[in-house]
Amino acid sequence: MNLKNLNNIAIQMVQKGKGILAADESNPTCKKRFDSINVESTEQNRNKYRDMLFTTTGMEEFISGAILFDETLRQTTMKDNTPYPEFLKSVGVIPGIKVDKGAHLLPGSDIESITAGLDGLDSRLKEYYELGAQFAKWRAVINISESSPSSLCISTNAHSLARYAALCQENGLVPIVEPEILMDGQHTIEDSFMITEEVLHSTFYELYAQGVQFEGMILKPNMVLSGYECSEKASAVEVAEMTVTVLKRCVPSAVPGIAFLSGGQSDTDATLHLNEMNKLLGENSPWNLTYSYGRALQASALEAWKGDSENIGLAQDSFIKRAKLNSMATYGDYEPSME
Repeated sequence: MNLKNLNNIAIQMVQKGKGILAADESNPTCKKRFDSINVESTEQNRNKYRDMLFTTTGMEEFISGAILFDETLRQTTMKDNTPYPEFLKSVGVIPGIKVDKGAHLLPGSDIESITAGLDGLDSRLKEYYELGAQFAKWRAVINISESSPSSLCISTNAHSLARYAALCQENGLVPIVEPEILMDGQHTIEDSFMITEEVLHSTFYELYAQGVQFEGMILKPNMVLSGYECSEKASAVEVAEMTVTVLKRCVPSAVPGIAFLSGGQSDTDATLHLNEMNKLLGENSPWNLTYSYGRALQASALEAWKGDSENIGLAQDSFIKRAKLNSMATYGDYEPSME
């Protein structure tokens, strides 16, 4: 493992003013997105859509890296058949790959999940590295209810995240570690805070125990929010204060940066919450706080595109505007009036 190289890549991925595009939707998830605009989810249409995003002029000003799905990593640009990893590197965007196999029910539970994909991961990482990937992503899913999460669910997912991260670093890839607490439900922001703190403590304990070098990884956590069905919605300032507090308690300063997931928030809420956190931390932050959004970066572009090649310019304008607003939020300079 070359820790200096991993650290350099991680620093580039979370540099101020830039974020990570999560374009790693699985085919079933992509189908749901395409269904919303009445577009058939074929391999060619998925390629056209990703091509539209990746070839947006000026994307590299606001996007440092792009997480790809296995299918996308093996696809090429529509214009000249350049493999996407090669094309992204040519415009200054670091290519990465989603390597987990999705969430499955935890044995003995009908509501809690464990992420699959450790079997054969070492050989897959070697192949992805050869195909041009420089980082990887693994998502663990934790839900909040009256009976969950259990300590078993938290510990098994933390162990899997750490095992994945160690294998990534061994194979020259920067691991994005993504323990996501889902915000579906009626729980309060205090509940979210408590569970997020427990999950992050467990995750970093396992990362340390399994020899993962913090300087060569990136954390992709949820923000601390009220449950989406909660009757009392926390303000953006409360979200920022509680999220920053839990990060200070749990995340070592050796980690180069934190790239938040949007987790079903609207694109404007995801930008506003990131902005408030950076305003709160200012220049004294131990890490750079940035974004690794999927839907919150793509929603307006997808709606503008509608599967029609004549709409590509309009869709790319929507995408670049959203990316720019999030870029401003990494400095704490975003204002809702900019929408």
